[in-house]
Amino acid sequence: MRHVIALDVGGTGMKAALVAADGTLLHEARRPTNRERGADAVVGTILDFAADLRAHGITRFGEPAAAAGVAVPGIIDAEHGIAVYAANLGWSDVPLRDLLSARLEGAPVALGHDVRTGGLAEGRIGAGKGADRFLFVPLGTGIAGAIGIGGAIEPGAHGSAGEIGHIVVRPDGPPCGCGQRGCLERLASASAVSKAWAEASGDPAADAADCAKAVESGDPRAQEVWQNAVDALADGLLTALTLLDPHTLIIGGGLAEAGETLFTPLRAAVTARIVQFQTLPDIVPAALGDTAGCLGAGLLAWDLIDRQTDTPHPTEVAT
Repeated sequence: MRHVIALDVGGTGMKAALVAADGTLLHEARRPTNRERGADAVVGTILDFAADLRAHGITRFGEPAAAAGVAVPGIIDAEHGIAVYAANLGWSDVPLRDLLSARLEGAPVALGHDVRTGGLAEGRIGAGKGADRFLFVPLGTGIAGAIGIGGAIEPGAHGSAGEIGHIVVRPDGPPCGCGQRGCLERLASASAVSKAWAEASGDPAADAADCAKAVESGDPRAQEVWQNAVDALADGLLTALTLLDPHTLIIGGGLAEAGETLFTPLRAAVTARIVQFQTLPDIVPAALGDTAGCLGAGLLAWDLIDRQTDTPHPTEVAT
C-alpha cells in the first residue's frame, strides 16, 4: 500500500505517522526529542525515527514510503530544506531534508514550519475544509498563525508570514522576547494566562486550565484575567482580519481546549470590534488536535509527490 512518512518535531517530543493518500493515519508513534543531549542528538533521533518508520512500512505494507514530510519549529528555509534556527532544539543551519533523504535511501523529503504545517492540515481536512481563505491561530506557549489561501499556506517573502503573536496590542505592555512591548503572545497565549492567573490566585503552580475552571465557577479574579486575555486576543485578531479578510478563523492550541469558555466571549469581543467595511468570519475551534502536525507533514509529502507527477492526490481533490 502506497504511503508516506510524516514527522512532527516538537521541543520535547516527536509525533510520527505513516499516512495514506486520503489522509488516513495508518500507523502512529511517539518518541522524546532528546534535546537535553544537544542538537546533534536531536537530529540523530529524527533520522533514527524516520528509518524505523520506513522499515515498519516495508514490513506492514510491502513497500517503503514514497516520500516523507517533516514539520519543525523555528525558522526554516523550505526551498532548500534547511532548519535554519530553533532555540528550543539548539540547532542552526541543519540540512535536514538532505540528511533525511539520505537516511531514507533517496526518498524525497519536504520540510515545513510546524504551525504552517498544522494549518495546512486544518485547512484541507480539518476545521477549515472548504474555505478558500482561512487563518489558523494556535494559542499555546506562544501564538503564531498560518494563512491559508486556495488550499496552500502562504509563507511570505522571507518565510515569516503569520507571526500574529508579535502584533503589538498593548504598546505599554510587558516586554516580549522579540524586543517589543505588549505583543499579543505576551498577553493572550496559554503561558501568558498561566502567569497572570498564578499571580492573581497566589498559587505559583496554577495554569491556564486552572484559570478556565475558575472562570466557569464564577471566580471574579479569574474572570478578570480571562477577559483581559480575550480582549487582547480580539484586538490582535481584528488586525489580522482587517489585513487578510479570511472566511474562517480557526483557533487551536491549549487555550482552545477551554471550549465555549473561550469561544463565547471571544466571538462577542471580535464582533463588537467589527466595523461596517469588515466581514465577521466564522470563528471555530481546531478539529485535529495534536494530530494536525503529523497530518500536515503527510500532506507536504503527498504534495511533493504530486509536483513530481503533476497528479493531485485524493485529499486535494476532495477539498
